[in-house]
Amino acid sequence: MITVTGATGNVGRVLVELLAGAGEEVVAVSRRPGPADPPAGVRWVPGGAGDAAGLRPALDGARAVFLVLAGEQNFRGERPELLTKAVADAGAERIVLVSSQVSATRPEAPSHARLRELEAAVRASGREFTILRPGGFASNAFAWAESVRTRRTVFAPFGDVALPVVDPADIAAVAAAALREDGHAGRVYELTGPEPISPRGQAAVLSTVLGEEVAFVELSREEARAGMTRFMPEQVVAGTLDVLGDPLPAERRAGRDVEAVLGRPAAPFAEWAARNLRAFA
Repeated sequence: MITVTGATGNVGRVLVELLAGAGEEVVAVSRRPGPADPPAGVRWVPGGAGDAAGLRPALDGARAVFLVLAGEQNFRGERPELLTKAVADAGAERIVLVSSQVSATRPEAPSHARLRELEAAVRASGREFTILRPGGFASNAFAWAESVRTRRTVFAPFGDVALPVVDPADIAAVAAAALREDGHAGRVYELTGPEPISPRGQAAVLSTVLGEEVAFVELSREEARAGMTRFMPEQVVAGTLDVLGDPLPAERRAGRDVEAVLGRPAAPFAEWAARNLRAFA
């Protein structure tokens, strides 16, 4: 059995489908309700990785566990070692953790302190572990969905700063491999897309897949900050804008770990956009 936290998220939802399709018994853990008709072999349990005590029933009998902290769980909650102790107490042999590229590239960033603590706890857990460090997600473009649908316009800061955004489906595929296969223990995978693309470039891709022009309007840093603070903690907004506006060389570089694990190139933003066209149409 494999326990998957964050099972309704952009990564977790795909991961559950991949594991179920491979014939695995899956316990899917999420704070939001799962589908009314889940895939065969999938049992949905309410909860999240930020609640170690509440997670224990979902861990019973698991041989491998996928951990991802979502939203506010990244910034407050109980000590990470309580979570990894719950995994160890359940007898699970393997942990696959979604962390962040920024945890390594900006080791002093307060926005990622909790992920760094969880990485340390996973390393010290005594379990086999694999750490996934994705860069920016292609699915962050969902933030533009309403303005693209209603105004055919993308509003974003730093229009010409390019980063190699990663398709969440590729993260899920790498996670599935690490959960099911040997050879990934102790590995840290940096997961990116195949090439950098700017927000202006992403708007152009949306124009292509929609068959209609999508305009790009560049926001100032302050305009972007004002919008983001409505749904993100201030320290996270500051850290995110630092990466988007002044990325380090390591954050600009397209890695090759997706291809190394999956035996195929990482999916470009255009592939993600075409697959999620309905959100923008």
